[in-house]
Amino acid sequence: MLRRTISACLGALSLVLASQVSAGVSLNSTRIIFNGSDKEASITVRNGGQQALIQSWIDNADATDTPAPFAVTPPLARILANEQQLLRLLYEGSGMPTDRESVVWLNVQEIPQAVHGQNTLQLAVRQRIKVFFRPTGLAGDARLAPEELQWKLELRGGKSVLKVRNPSRYHVSMADVTLGSANSSEVAVDSTMVAPGEEKEFSVKQPASSSGVELKFSSINDYGAQVPYAAKLSAGNSVGATATRSNRDS
Repeated sequence: MLRRTISACLGALSLVLASQVSAGVSLNSTRIIFNGSDKEASITVRNGGQQALIQSWIDNADATDTPAPFAVTPPLARILANEQQLLRLLYEGSGMPTDRESVVWLNVQEIPQAVHGQNTLQLAVRQRIKVFFRPTGLAGDARLAPEELQWKLELRGGKSVLKVRNPSRYHVSMADVTLGSANSSEVAVDSTMVAPGEEKEFSVKQPASSSGVELKFSSINDYGAQVPYAAKLSAGNSVGATATRSNRDS
């Protein structure tokens, strides 16, 4: 009886917290593209709940202590209920690679208001999104970068390995990378991002000797939309994927 009561209370608490988070602070985008030709980029923070205080900052994607050459203004802001706040991202003008796209992270944290005389559980909710810095004059096209990925299914140490290499100068974010054949289908990885020049490997069950293995994945474009891609893999050969729906208008 006690166990059922505790479970019911935890379930109710989860629903309350979920409703509070969904009704609170939110961002109007899942990513920011910062073009090197621009002096700044911006994002809107909306407050659908009670008056809130937010703190914002940028850090490096590698989680090092080295500060990123960016600033957010205002770093601290109070947003009234059902109002919004524009955050401006400023680049120092140097410190980022000029031959490829780079990624830093924007953090927006809601600071809970103090509640006096009550026993309450307060949560500091932090949202973290990627900021893609694109230098001026960068070769290639970010929209076509997913097609430049080179995929290969090979056998190593008696196990099948799916390899992907990104020869482009842009990051490629993907979701639902799957392999399928007449006999089986599997998810190689739920989500991943391949940096410029990076190569990644995933252990899979699909036999590397199989021919005609179908690869499918969704690439996430600059607007946060998912664009499906597909390719036919054959043992030991590197191939590129083709969009099954255009991402130019997504």
